[in-house]
Amino acid sequence: MTDSEQSLSALQQFAAERGISARPGVPLAGYTTFRIGGPAGLLCEPEDEASLLALMGEAHRLGVRYYLLGNGSNVLFADEGFDGAVIRTSRALNSVCAEGDSITAGAGVLLTRVCTVARDAGLTGLEFAYGIPGTVGGAVYMNAGAYGGEMRDVLASVRFLDEEGQVKELPADQLALGYRTSIFESRPWCVLSARFGLCAGNVQEIGAAMEDYMSRRKSKQPLELPSAGSTFKRPVGAYAGALIDQCGLRGFRIGDAAISEKHCGFVVNLGQATCQDVLRLTDEVCRIVKEKTGFTLEKEIRVVR
Repeated sequence: MTDSEQSLSALQQFAAERGISARPGVPLAGYTTFRIGGPAGLLCEPEDEASLLALMGEAHRLGVRYYLLGNGSNVLFADEGFDGAVIRTSRALNSVCAEGDSITAGAGVLLTRVCTVARDAGLTGLEFAYGIPGTVGGAVYMNAGAYGGEMRDVLASVRFLDEEGQVKELPADQLALGYRTSIFESRPWCVLSARFGLCAGNVQEIGAAMEDYMSRRKSKQPLELPSAGSTFKRPVGAYAGALIDQCGLRGFRIGDAAISEKHCGFVVNLGQATCQDVLRLTDEVCRIVKEKTGFTLEKEIRVVR
């Protein structure tokens, strides 16, 4: 047994002693919206924040690398898998509550759920996020957005675990929120929860706006096929999907990875796509678009190896 395997085994034992689910060799394809990915060294599913923090602390002590996974909606795991611990946040960080004109939600809560809580509380501002298939943690990490709205428009503060193992909170204006980026991309910090500052609104109007956004998504996006959502960031002065279409790449495929026929900004899994298929496809698309239009496309999806 290698040192890495011994460390993973020790972490699994630590989890077992605390009643934390920790299973070796679980295929990660079943935990991402792309339905792609090899096995996790250890797939851990703590039930509460205390267990999550304890598990992360022990992984750090043992030298086991780990990856926090929400809904897996913007993630592409390698075909060979992830040789560390993948820690799911959906059970441990799943609380959400409205108080006054704000909503506080755990990093593992689906954005759609936060939106419905806001609607039911008569709070407006999050309608644009209804239907984004990610969690609060992932949305904060990448400053997710749609239909002209972004997390930074409504984010008030974020609570996180820093590199020293300390739980801290920072206001949104100190999080370097930019187009599909934040301070969390450059720091080894883990989002625990976020507070959204909203405004009083009409429940029926909020609900109608949310349904309108959802209807638009269904009509324009390939929601019927596995994908990781919008695959490329929007280049300055253009739209990725339009550039790809302009280059005649609608439906272009490598293996079972393909540019969506419905929306060229999406790469979809036609059935048995591999991570390698997706990477070869996106690299080729980037090359062709650069050659034909002069625009440089950048991947929005996170590749985890």
